[in-house]
Amino acid sequence: MAEIIHLKERIREIKGNVISSIPWQFRKSDWDTSHFIQVLNPLAEKLEEHREQIRSHGGKGAWSIPPHFALKGGLGYSIRAIYLYRNDEEKMRRVYYLIGLMDCMINQVNSVLRTDILRSMYKKVFSMKKELNLYWYGSMDQILLPIDSQFFNEPEYRCNLKKARSLEDLYKTIRSGTEEMFDILAREYVFYCPCVGGCPWKENC
Repeated sequence: MAEIIHLKERIREIKGNVISSIPWQFRKSDWDTSHFIQVLNPLAEKLEEHREQIRSHGGKGAWSIPPHFALKGGLGYSIRAIYLYRNDEEKMRRVYYLIGLMDCMINQVNSVLRTDILRSMYKKVFSMKKELNLYWYGSMDQILLPIDSQFFNEPEYRCNLKKARSLEDLYKTIRSGTEEMFDILAREYVFYCPCVGGCPWKENC
């Protein structure tokens, strides 16, 4: 069951480099990066303190970036798809469910998907991609956004997918798993948008 994000403690005036704070927090970066980066909340807070110190001395950007996930390749397309609908939580969740479906088709071994039923999933995926006007290109070996293991048990999720004995069971497992992932990503991470040559990514505006 989806947990609609109502994080009152994160509701605040949108200012500085904050693009949106609910349900996912997106921020502008002012250092060179050609891709989105995903940072744990406590580390993002330290990064903002670091940036503020630099600004207080007339500088800009960041001298060092804390440990993070660089969202490249298929992950880059996934986060861009989420970002596109950043102000519509219902569609964001639908996008992440779509990503879960695609991941299952590409990376999951399941007896159900060895039958003609696979065609039904393909049709569902292509219909959703068309509806949401989304596309992925290149390598798609990883499209579900990374989550630290203390927050989400990915092996258990994969095992549950493998155990599904019908397409309906598979859809339910993917829906439940992607909803849980969505809520964790909203609660535990900050996403910094690309910035190249000192120019913020155009879609930041």
